[in-house]
Amino acid sequence: MQRAAAASRATAWSTARHGAARVTASASFSGGGGIVAGAALPLRVRGGQLMSLPLLSGGRAVTARVAAAEAPLPADDADAAAGRERGALAETAQLGAMIVAWYLLNIYFNIYNKQVLQPLPFPYTITAFQLAFGSLVIFLMWALKLHPAPRISISQLAKIAPLAAGHMLGTVFTNMSLGKVAVSFTHTIKASEPFFTVLLSAFFLGETPSLLVLGSLVPIVGGVALASLTELSFNWIGFWSAMASNLLYQSRNVLSKKLLGGEEEALDDINLFSILTILSFLLSLPLMLFSEGVKFSPGYLRSTGLNLQELCVRAALAGFCFHGYQKLSYLILARVSPVTHSVANCVKRVVVIVASVLFFRTPISPVNALGTGVALGGVFLYSRLKRTKPKNA
Repeated sequence: MQRAAAASRATAWSTARHGAARVTASASFSGGGGIVAGAALPLRVRGGQLMSLPLLSGGRAVTARVAAAEAPLPADDADAAAGRERGALAETAQLGAMIVAWYLLNIYFNIYNKQVLQPLPFPYTITAFQLAFGSLVIFLMWALKLHPAPRISISQLAKIAPLAAGHMLGTVFTNMSLGKVAVSFTHTIKASEPFFTVLLSAFFLGETPSLLVLGSLVPIVGGVALASLTELSFNWIGFWSAMASNLLYQSRNVLSKKLLGGEEEALDDINLFSILTILSFLLSLPLMLFSEGVKFSPGYLRSTGLNLQELCVRAALAGFCFHGYQKLSYLILARVSPVTHSVANCVKRVVVIVASVLFFRTPISPVNALGTGVALGGVFLYSRLKRTKPKNA
């Protein structure tokens, strides 16, 4: 009996031992969706993350890997990540400061320019002065090696010259409009720039706009029309001058793609703008001399009884702001996408209109404000829809 009981206990122990081995082996090597070797069951949650309880020795490796993933970054990696984060914040802050400066320079340019143009209705002379001031700043920039001077060929100059003519005449007509109507109305009309962009891009570049882009032009045109009908300072010369400015500026932008082709790659944006400014100044001199040179004389200025020193200071400040905000516009465009720049430019126009209304205390009716708002809303919509690549006809 004792031998039989001992044999029975031995058989049971052997069965239990080998059965457990079979279960383990089955769990370890089953294919398909089975549990692989070293897998661990069951699972439990620790600290919001699934953690394993190892059954086999291989499970210790899994646990070690999870623990390593949870371990904090080395000090060098953490410092590098913190440095990158600080760098990104610094770049964002710098971009924000540039946009604020862009807006402020634009506001002060329009204020000083209006204060000069009201007593002195000489848009050609004032344009030449502003371009001369910008050219002086550019030569100082190159002389002090703040920016490398470009190497430019005669063929490039010949292609940039028509763009400079458009830039110069666009500035003349902007000044002409500012001298005739309120600053807010000039900028409301200039909000119709996208209309001319679409029209000229289709004509010169063969770009077919989408239906959505065409639809965004409706509130722009309608808003400008509504604002024009209710504008208290409305003047046909001021209206058509602002429209001509839109046509010339957008012709400059569109033709730059067609005329320069790949050659503008030899010039960075700053130098391209610099060459454009200098050529514009040279082209403005004959117009100034033949149209206003005789009238704009020291004797005429004395006869007006104006404070010449104050006018000269304001004209110089307007020239500084004019060149500064255009230079900042190029620098910002180099840091952001064209769509972001267009949206920021739309917001800038809103800021300029509001600032000029407050500074000059321009009377504005609710319907006029509605028209301006509708036009600017259309510009914002156009800026967002412009991301879609136009089709070539």
